[in-house]
Formats: sequence, structure tokens, C-alpha cells
Amino acid sequence: MQGPLDDVVVLDLSRALAGPHAAQMLGDLGADVIKLEHPEGDESRGWGPPFVGPSGEISTYFLAANRNKRSITVDMKTDEGRELVERLVRQSDVLIENFRTGVLARLGFGVERLHELNPRLIILSITGFGHDGPEGGRPGYDQIAQGEAGLMSLTGTPAEPYRVGASIADLLAGIHGAYGVVAALYERARTGKGTVVRTSLLASVVGVHSYHGTAWTVGGKVPTANGNHHASIAPYGAFHCADGMLQIAAANDAQWRKVATLLGIDPNIPKYATNRERFAHRDELIPEMEKALVAHDRAYWLARLADLGVPAGAIRSIDEVYAWDQVRSQGLLVEVDHPVLGRIELPGPPLRFDDAPAAQHTPPPGLGEHTADVLHWLEEREGR
Repeated sequence: MQGPLDDVVVLDLSRALAGPHAAQMLGDLGADVIKLEHPEGDESRGWGPPFVGPSGEISTYFLAANRNKRSITVDMKTDEGRELVERLVRQSDVLIENFRTGVLARLGFGVERLHELNPRLIILSITGFGHDGPEGGRPGYDQIAQGEAGLMSLTGTPAEPYRVGASIADLLAGIHGAYGVVAALYERARTGKGTVVRTSLLASVVGVHSYHGTAWTVGGKVPTANGNHHASIAPYGAFHCADGMLQIAAANDAQWRKVATLLGIDPNIPKYATNRERFAHRDELIPEMEKALVAHDRAYWLARLADLGVPAGAIRSIDEVYAWDQVRSQGLLVEVDHPVLGRIELPGPPLRFDDAPAAQHTPPPGLGEHTADVLHWLEEREGR
């Protein structure tokens, strides 16, 4: 691939989602990503349903996080495997790992050894709860982290916390890790030295608490779940209409006056005049709005709100999202030629660069598909 990182080699030792997502992001930017897998493969190759392919052998979960990579199989517990990893480390710019704390060092590849092999190497280490601290060695999976990091207490209702439907702790850790790597590459251009970038599922969720965090740290108030309505703004949330639900976000008083007038509500009565008052009287405001909204269907209200310039929207299913012309216009779907599945569409990268040609993506690899290719590439890099 062509891209701003097309001279960067990434050695991806990670499995599951957080690390592979970070590596995929770097691959989307043009990096040459070599995915090193145990001979049994990344465990996400077995995660489903759904599975696809002639005999149901391909996990759609794996397809989501591994485009633009080459796969090589190596057993790092053998002398031959460790020797090959050493050779690859010497030729790489970035190494990504999400082993439990201490595992990589026990395999002979602690930070000191990696930088002995390659002083310019940037190491991205993703853990569940951090590599140190009183609980640094804990294993971490997404839903566990969502609960421990407070996210579930903000989702659903106060009586029943819910996990976010996407594996958001994993994905945020991957995103934070990728941007940390890019910053480290920039720093290396000035210093000539590699460094270690660390993040975790815990850190990545706490890092996006945003106004929920300051509500407690500054305001002394413990935020709770608000269902489908905003924690600080009213009206801002999901509302029932004649044929289902729509979302309305009146984030300032001018927008509120437009919504209120449309729905036949006096916008200037004291209990609704300001956001502070509207939020305090939200239990009255929402039913009053819905009493008017049930008179017409979603399409009617969305058209009227659009005419007024009020932010509003539908609640789409995943299939509706990918059929939406706006999504396709933004390049959020990419096509790849998969050796087993043929021409398939994958969710694409969320970044676009003006004046850059359309990127040509490669499909997620089969297990060990590029072992011979990578070994040949390695020999050429070593001048053998």
C-alpha cells in the first residue's frame, strides 16, 4: 500500500482485537505489517458466529481487524522460532504486543533485549490494566474492562448497567496505541532512538470519560446512566414517534426554541427557558415532547427538523448503515479480493487525505499465508 507510513515495518505479535486493530490502523496508513502467529493461529480466527467460506472456516471477527497484513507462523518457544523473531526485530520499526505482563520477557524478548537487538525499535505494549501498579498483571478482556473502568455504570439504566455493544475498550486501546506509535515515530526522527509506548484497556476507557470524569473530579457528583438521554443537555436523546424512535439534539437555546415551536410547546416558560431548567425538569419535558411526536412518523419529523437546521437522526441497524449512500460516499467500505471468499467488502479506515489516491487494500491473510514471502523479504533485507 501507499501511504504516509509506507517506509515503516510493523511486527505484529498481538492477538484478538486491541493490538491487531492498532496494527491494522498502521497498515491502513501504508505500513508493511507482518503478523506473527503461533502455528495454531490468532485465537480470533476461531471466534464466531458468524463464520463464512465453503466449509465455514473463516471468522468474520478475524476479518475485521487484520486487513493489510502478511501472516507468518512462528513458535516462539523454540530456538528456531526465537532466532527468526530476532531477525525480524532487527528489520522492523515497530513491534506490537498484548501479552500479559512479563510473558514476552519470559520468552526472551523483554524491553532491554529488544532494544539491544534494535535501538530504533518502537514497542507498543497493550495490557488489560497497565503493566505495573497493584493490579498490573491482571488479564483483561473488553467487557471486564468496561465494567472496571466505569463505562457500564454510564450505559443502560441505573438499575441495570449495560456493556457498550461494540468492543469499545479493545478498540480504543488500539486507537490510542496507534496514535502513540505515530508520535513515537515522529520523536525517533529527531532523536534516532526507539521507545516504549504503553496503553491498556483500563487507560483507554478512563481516558475518554471526558465530562463524566470531571463531573466527579471537579463537581463531586457521581455520574449515573441516563438511558438514551444526555447526561447534561436537554432535550438531547431518543424519542418515540408514530412508527418508532428518532433522535433529537437541541444543544442550545436557539435550537430548543425551534423544536418547541415545531411541537407546539411554549419555549419561554420558566421551567424550559434554559438548559439548566430543562434538564431539571426533563421528566416532564420528554413526555410532553413525545405527546406531540406520536402524531407523525419518523420521516415526517426528520424532514421538518432538517428544514429547521436542528440536529436529528434515525436509529439505523447495521445493514442500513452499510446501505446508506452517505457512508459509501465517505469511503467507509473497502473492497478486497479474498483468496477464498472472492470479492468482499470490509469496514474501512475512518481517515481520508485530500489529494491522495484511493488506497488499494489487501485482504486479511490466511494462517501462515506469507511465511515464504516474508522469509524471502527478510533475506533480501539482510543482504543474504
